[in-house]
Amino acid sequence: MKIIGVDLGGTKITAALIEGEELVKQYTCQTPYDQPKMVVVDAIADAVSQVFDPEIAGIGIGVPGLVDLETQQVLDVNNIPSWDVVPLKQLLEERLGKQVFVNNDANCFAIGEKYFGKGKPYNNFVGITLGTGLGAGIIINGHLYSGRYCGAGEFGGIYYRDASIEDYCSGKFFKKKNLNGKEMAEKAARGDAEALRLFDELGGHIGHAIANVVFALSPEAVILGGSVSQSFTLFEKGMRRFFEQDFPFKRSYKNLAIEASSTSNIAVLGASSLVLDALT
Repeated sequence: MKIIGVDLGGTKITAALIEGEELVKQYTCQTPYDQPKMVVVDAIADAVSQVFDPEIAGIGIGVPGLVDLETQQVLDVNNIPSWDVVPLKQLLEERLGKQVFVNNDANCFAIGEKYFGKGKPYNNFVGITLGTGLGAGIIINGHLYSGRYCGAGEFGGIYYRDASIEDYCSGKFFKKKNLNGKEMAEKAARGDAEALRLFDELGGHIGHAIANVVFALSPEAVILGGSVSQSFTLFEKGMRRFFEQDFPFKRSYKNLAIEASSTSNIAVLGASSLVLDALT
């Protein structure tokens, strides 16, 4: 099956043609984020045209914002001010003549892991993206569960300490301390004691976040993605210590797989997986 995935970001638009599990063709352009909404729509359509194949089964698009699945409108996209309400599915289907499926980018990560990554063995799991913020997507019985506005599973917004889980489990953890996360990861990799301590502390917070996921959904696995997840080996010990010491349901933890994603091009693969999820 041939499908197209599109990752819409505040700075870049990337479209890719996928056949089977192979990324056949890819195109990236700048997002005209400060332009009227239809200029951005035109840019997406142009990106798709660069990788278009008439045999595709559909087009999946991941957006950094909410999507009303009932009306199929994109709402309040991060970093694109003009995108308050955009009927993206309708506009692109009329223009491209193919089925279009739109969802939040964190949900795309989760369904992408189901079809292309470490989620393949599991029917019920949660994908968590740890980057500038914390997002999540839920897979139930092998399919994506999005909720009405594609915001199901946004565990990062749960109140925690003096702020939210996101403030302690993403890049915001380091910003709160006026530190650069990438620089601290480099220091930790060199054995810097203070950097290692900070990642151990971060791991404890991430363990707390995953515990909330387990309390709510009791999944088979939690798969971590995003830039912060690349430091998994640095925070894993602190994360697991939280479960060993503070989590009450040891059997649930014992049978829970917690892994970091290793899937290349997961943003476009995840977006394309919206087509697979809808048609299979």
